[in-house]
Amino acid sequence: MDHLNEPLNTELNLFLRELAAASGELIKGHYFRPDLHVDIKSDLSPVTQADTGAERLMRDMIAQKYPQHGVLGEEFENTNTDAEFVWVLDPIDGTVSFTTGCPLFGTLIGLLYQGEPYLGCIHQPIVGQLCTGDNQSAHMNGTPIRVREPRTLDAATLLTTDIKLVDRFANRRGFDALVAATKTFRTWGDCYGYLLLSSGFADIMVDPMLKAFDVLPLIPVVRGAGAMITDWAGEPAGADRSCVASHPALHAQVLALLGS
Repeated sequence: MDHLNEPLNTELNLFLRELAAASGELIKGHYFRPDLHVDIKSDLSPVTQADTGAERLMRDMIAQKYPQHGVLGEEFENTNTDAEFVWVLDPIDGTVSFTTGCPLFGTLIGLLYQGEPYLGCIHQPIVGQLCTGDNQSAHMNGTPIRVREPRTLDAATLLTTDIKLVDRFANRRGFDALVAATKTFRTWGDCYGYLLLSSGFADIMVDPMLKAFDVLPLIPVVRGAGAMITDWAGEPAGADRSCVASHPALHAQVLALLGS
């Protein structure tokens, strides 16, 4: 993938932060409200005014600033996805948590350049955490972050989003073997699990199935923090497949157990 010149790179990074700030303000207005209306989509996942409103806001900002760019999002039809630059939007990754007042959710914003993940962020607007990455480095609110030094597997913290999804999409026996091999297992999931991994508070994050808008914005963050991110077979992470992220020193052991 070609590298962008520094002025354009800086401009795109600043705009990504503008998208996060604007969508975060909208989302905060709907959070922890008992009167929040929740609809159910055709795939049986929940959606709220915060999801659609935040994505529409970001799409409008992109169209005004970069009308030639494409957009791939969760809530509305994709546009111009063969463009040189394509923004990837998941306005609330973890809507189930959001609708129940649990802050383990976030906004995912990514930028593809020539089809490859170039920039990404995980934004938790309630806690005020903006985790950004560019495949080479990662930052939390402007401060560099790094995956923590590898522990032995029996001292590691393992995270996932939903055990029911393991039964549906993956090898439960392999997953159970990984759980048994680690010290701590929690369902601090969706994008927040990858934020915890990238900022040094967890060691392994796995999901048995992610869509494009779930995973593409994560890749520059996780890689930038020094972690590996692949599917459960060790192939490159991508849409409509499993995902595992960990320190490189643990990754082979994790994959071996998941495939057992």
